[in-house]
Amino acid sequence: MKPLDRITVEPGKCGGRPCIRGTRFRVMDLLALLAAGASHEEILRDYAFLEPEDIQAALLYSARQADHVVLAGA
Repeated sequence: MKPLDRITVEPGKCGGRPCIRGTRFRVMDLLALLAAGASHEEILRDYAFLEPEDIQAALLYSARQADHVVLAGA
């Protein structure tokens, strides 16, 4: 499985927001846990359905979303 294949978007699930492998666990929720200081080990312990590769995929997805040109007003 390619890393970004772990990120799914389904119109009827979580308002079409990106989720981890078809679950209702949003990429945003995983990133928020990391931003709050949760370790990978804590997240994997608390959310047993997640795999280490899911965390890496969420980080990669976020990095790719942030990598776009921002046009500043003149």
